[in-house]
Amino acid sequence: MTIRFEGQVAIVTGAGGGLGREHALALAARGAKVVVNDLGGARDGSGGSATAAEAVVAEIEAAGGEAIANAASVTDFAAVQAMVDQAVAKWGRVDILVNNAGVLRDKSFAKMELDDFRFVVDVHLMGAVNCTKAVWEIMRQQNYGRIVMTTSSSGLYGNFGQANYGAAKMALVGFMQTLAIEGGKNDIRVNSLAPTAHTRMTEDLGAALPLEALEPSLVTPGLLYLVSRDAPTRAILAAGAGGFERAYVTLTQGVHITGADAPEQVAAQFEAISNRDAEIVPEMGAAQGMIELTKAQQAHGA
Repeated sequence: MTIRFEGQVAIVTGAGGGLGREHALALAARGAKVVVNDLGGARDGSGGSATAAEAVVAEIEAAGGEAIANAASVTDFAAVQAMVDQAVAKWGRVDILVNNAGVLRDKSFAKMELDDFRFVVDVHLMGAVNCTKAVWEIMRQQNYGRIVMTTSSSGLYGNFGQANYGAAKMALVGFMQTLAIEGGKNDIRVNSLAPTAHTRMTEDLGAALPLEALEPSLVTPGLLYLVSRDAPTRAILAAGAGGFERAYVTLTQGVHITGADAPEQVAAQFEAISNRDAEIVPEMGAAQGMIELTKAQQAHGA
């Protein structure tokens, strides 16, 4: 199976450098027409310029591809809508959205200003919400769409100094879970990519990571699969240094506990509650309630 994108239009946010640039170049090389979006700001979100996006467009065009540059901030819904309108006016459709734009304002939670927390959540989470909302009806009308959220191990598992970033990145997984359910009937498949790569977002981790092995281009093959016609949906794909793994949000079978000493029983049986032998990946949130009701019925002999 060869993954190609002829006749498809892709929007990649944060595509002026790093992972987004690699995603945009690879999509264009495989036939997609690409909107290269990048605010062109600093790593903390300050400033802005279209230069970075225009440089990537020049690379795509030099290789024989089609692309347009866009410097909209993903936090500005009107600007995002104008970007999507521009793509539709030029090429007639939008098939792929890669929510990749991001910023960092790292500090321990004790030292973090609430404005820095809000801003990081606004860019990562609400930026993805804005872009997804702007393409959602188009994809529904087409009965086709592929959307990727860029999550992170910092959200899935935590990382010191990144409470704001981690909260936003895990929120994107929850966003994906519901969109994949709602988009299913219109063949809109929604996935999450958790990359490990050497970009300006990770440059401060140089002492801890073998940066020469963490080229952003090694993550992009996973992205290409997640936006392909045969893509899965609701997958969390981790990628870095040529390694690919899947992360899951799972649910154990647990234990039924009631009575006046229920808190003490939860403490006493926490190991049994945590037993993963028969854990599941729920199809939707209601699975938790069904498991709990089933245990209650069994406990009462129903």
